[in-house]
Amino acid sequence: MGRKGIAGLAALAALAGGATGCTVQPAGADGRPGSPVRIEVPSRTPSAPTPESPAPRSRVPDDGGKSSRPGAAAPRVLWSPGDSGRDIRELQARLRQVAWIFHGPTGTYDDLTAEAVRGFQGKRGLPRTGVTDSVTWQRLLGMTHEPGRWELYLMGGQPADAPDPRCRTGRVLCISKSSRTLRWMIDGRTVSTMPVRFGSEYTPTREGVFHVYWKSRHHVSTLYDSPMPYALFFSGGQAVHFSADFAARGYAGASHGCVNVRDEGAIARLYGQVRNGDKVVVHW
Repeated sequence: MGRKGIAGLAALAALAGGATGCTVQPAGADGRPGSPVRIEVPSRTPSAPTPESPAPRSRVPDDGGKSSRPGAAAPRVLWSPGDSGRDIRELQARLRQVAWIFHGPTGTYDDLTAEAVRGFQGKRGLPRTGVTDSVTWQRLLGMTHEPGRWELYLMGGQPADAPDPRCRTGRVLCISKSSRTLRWMIDGRTVSTMPVRFGSEYTPTREGVFHVYWKSRHHVSTLYDSPMPYALFFSGGQAVHFSADFAARGYAGASHGCVNVRDEGAIARLYGQVRNGDKVVVHW
């Protein structure tokens, strides 16, 4: 081949390299040299996006509301009526913070929760579906704070602590201040469990081992002039009893030192089973 032919081929190679981007390939992982030249031809069609992996519960990707625009893909549904669990408690607790729900949290996505979600969505120009999708959840996250334990269990429903060792023999009202629960136990077996509320820092519920010394079905406090139905007195004027205030406000309030029960049916059954002389253990 003459010099002119060689020069022409060189110019053609240079032109091809400038147009498509040639790179020298390093040696491969096996130590063998790769092809000395790689020609990358850009595609006019973007590659298809890879499927998005599920995001953590409180970090659902925010698309800025684009998915709620007409013609856009529907946002991902996170929770809907009939769902239950800890996530639903958080949803309900956050809706309480912005005054869209006033019951619970219960941990169950019921009709009242769906109605609250619809109201929240409508106020913000979102489709009023009543189901919690990723866009609705991002809006709610931006307006609320992470709920604490007693916001999640404002009206009870929390799991009970393990029984104190002093509760494992005999007939015992085993009351935990840590989990805010009462276990009614007989010979180490838990008969029933219920959420309870205690006194404030100014009127604390006493801790220790006591015994039921008086039962009063229709008791009224002479000190505070307040009803104390199904009262089981165990330490001076302190008793386990039903509290209408606890039933209405949950842990938003406190007692004057007594152990409040919010479930009237549960305390009525307990009252019928407990005897004078049964042990009471109040512990952390």
